[in-house]
Amino acid sequence: MPELPEVETVLRGLRKSALGCRIAQVRVDHPGLIAGDPAEFVARIEGRSISGVRRKGKVLVAELAGGSSTAPVYLVIRLGMTGQVTAQPSNAVVEPHTHVRMRFEAEDKELRFRDVRRFGRLRCCTREELEALLESLGPDARQVTEKEFILAMRARRGAVKSWLMNQRMLAGLGNIYADEALFEARIHPLEQPDRISHVAAHRLYKAVQQILKNAIELQGTSFRDYIDIEGRPGNYLQKLRVYQKTGRPCSRCRSPIRRMVIAGRSSHFCPRCQRRPRQVAKMHAPGDRPAKP
Repeated sequence: MPELPEVETVLRGLRKSALGCRIAQVRVDHPGLIAGDPAEFVARIEGRSISGVRRKGKVLVAELAGGSSTAPVYLVIRLGMTGQVTAQPSNAVVEPHTHVRMRFEAEDKELRFRDVRRFGRLRCCTREELEALLESLGPDARQVTEKEFILAMRARRGAVKSWLMNQRMLAGLGNIYADEALFEARIHPLEQPDRISHVAAHRLYKAVQQILKNAIELQGTSFRDYIDIEGRPGNYLQKLRVYQKTGRPCSRCRSPIRRMVIAGRSSHFCPRCQRRPRQVAKMHAPGDRPAKP
């Protein structure tokens, strides 16, 4: 599933390829990917220009200006597990599973949304609806301050791995970069956030920031589906140290990397570098329940 570095890479591609472009025509071939009425979605977008793009966590937002209304509307894009946003010539061969196409006026180019698994979603909304959506997310993992990060860990039980991936707590991290950050910080994925020392929490914050920075610089991680707006895969795969490395030697101590399932998700870790705490979170717990006073 695309995480913050991959979504940030797509965002930068949109700024380069689509900013200022007017959407002349929208074609929806799979209405199930549109949140709300597909006909209304098309009507609200056609004739508007992309005046700005931004991101919070894994959510992409394009501001659309012009059209029949003076108030802007917002195109919200969630890539889901296999979603792809690319800018291609309008006459390029349409690949299977391409569900939405937005043709630009006065340019032989269009944006295409392709999604094999169809867990992605596109939505057109007002400013008020957008603000409510973004407020439901925790702080962006690249913008959160260390103080906010550490305070958010307090009074939180369950697995720290699940806490890192809870978008209401911290927006942007998924399986890949949560595993990598915990390894870098030498914290076991079953450690409980409210039991992590201030020193270890500081290490984890720094690890999250550094790994996201490095992954963004290399345009994210591609295993199978993720590509940037120009159709290129990310380059961070070779930098991964524990994610999907089960049985391979740890890059620090040479112990075999192990895998466990926490709240239904795979977690990869080094049993020597990331010592299992005496009191661990229940592996079936969601990991974000407040501690009892």
